[in-house]
Amino acid sequence: MDINFPLILVILVFISGIVALIDKLFLAKKRGEHQAEPVLVEYSKSFFPVLFIVLVLRSFLVEPFQIPSTSMVPTLEVGDFILVNKFTYGIRLPVIRTKVFNINEPKHGDVMVFFPPHEDRYFIKRVIGLPGDRIRYINNELYINDVLISTEYLNTETIINESVARLSDRCIAFGQKYRLFNEEIDDRTHTVRKCTTPMMSVDDKKWVVPDGHYFMMGDNRDNSSDSRVWGFVPEKNIVGKAFAIWMHWEGLKSLPSFHRVGTIE
Repeated sequence: MDINFPLILVILVFISGIVALIDKLFLAKKRGEHQAEPVLVEYSKSFFPVLFIVLVLRSFLVEPFQIPSTSMVPTLEVGDFILVNKFTYGIRLPVIRTKVFNINEPKHGDVMVFFPPHEDRYFIKRVIGLPGDRIRYINNELYINDVLISTEYLNTETIINESVARLSDRCIAFGQKYRLFNEEIDDRTHTVRKCTTPMMSVDDKKWVVPDGHYFMMGDNRDNSSDSRVWGFVPEKNIVGKAFAIWMHWEGLKSLPSFHRVGTIE
């Protein structure tokens, strides 16, 4: 089960703030100037301002995330640490996620962090369908409102260790390779990855995005669990817009690197 860090942070801020406040209003006067503060009071007064600042920053401004899967390759790789703008789509209360102030709405092509409708953990995908859009996907071709989204072939990926790749990647396991394309949606260009033989888009599938919902897809089109599988994302489940990679670190066996630092297209 994933740890609910926002809830833990709110609880810690509340407890440390209450302890510090009670000490200031009641206990400090009885204790006197020369008597040492209780350990709980001392730690609460020290940690409260730090925890409060962290809560404000990650709840209303910017929150860091780590990419755990390959669903957004080549835009985002496993081990990328990204920054997410928490206010671009509106100010939301921490934990309960209720929007209290509206600013902007998601646009086609935005890379968005959200909670999917089927589970309570963070996902990151690209916004493909807005409320009211008609989406069609067949043979690795995307249509939005009956318009074929243009793509430009870039190159075919070279497999460095095919025997290892076959164990973890079904496209390569079927003897296929990945091709990279530039995809343009509403005059915004990003790169997508497709298997030479479509793995999950052979059938002609169509969706109409309901009001207050969004259709999300991963850039790794044949290796992404997204709206094609579990449906639309309600507006209330939006977390924020991913806008930058600030570090790459694959794990404890490697050193952090900054070669992928930059904005997210």
